[in-house]
Amino acid sequence: MAIGLLGNKIGMTQIFDEFGNIIPVTILKVGPCVITQIKTQLNDGYNSIQIGYGNVSSKKLTQPELGHLEKFNIQPLKYLKEFKVSNSEDFQIGQVFNIDSFSPGQLVNIRGKSVGKGFSGLQKRHNFSRGNMTHGSKHHRETGSIGMGTTPGRVFRGKRMAGQLGNKIATILKLKIIQINSEENILVIKGSVPGKAGNLLSIIPSE
Repeated sequence: MAIGLLGNKIGMTQIFDEFGNIIPVTILKVGPCVITQIKTQLNDGYNSIQIGYGNVSSKKLTQPELGHLEKFNIQPLKYLKEFKVSNSEDFQIGQVFNIDSFSPGQLVNIRGKSVGKGFSGLQKRHNFSRGNMTHGSKHHRETGSIGMGTTPGRVFRGKRMAGQLGNKIATILKLKIIQINSEENILVIKGSVPGKAGNLLSIIPSE
């Protein structure tokens, strides 16, 4: 897995290219991120690095979280995320990654939690069709039959039914970087990304 950065979604807007075409874009506040831990094949069974993002007051963290960061004199950070690497010897604790590791035109994968829409029915959650609205059907937006009778006499696992919609980790692949503002750590991405404004995102270079 390529090393990514953590950031927050600011919102969506649109910009115009040199030909006057409208491009829908998402504005992201990305990094800087600090390496807080390095795992090796010898000690942990695999190679990875842990990065931290988002300065926060020490009062917002638990004692184990503070001890983990203070061990290497790293400021309190709100978010920690791990990325697998092929060779962990290329990195060192305290190393900082910022938005300069990306370039305009580059493709990235963005991962985050989608917008939660609460408990939803079959039409909204699975795009089911409704029942008849006339002739006394009494079956408009209800579930209907969900299984067989005597054989097998149960409902198969994975049956599509009403339930929680959204609020799941989603990944959007190969989104194009339109602009980069290194001074403000702003990334302008073509298209939409998961979640609401303020949502935590992982921005990973597309392989």
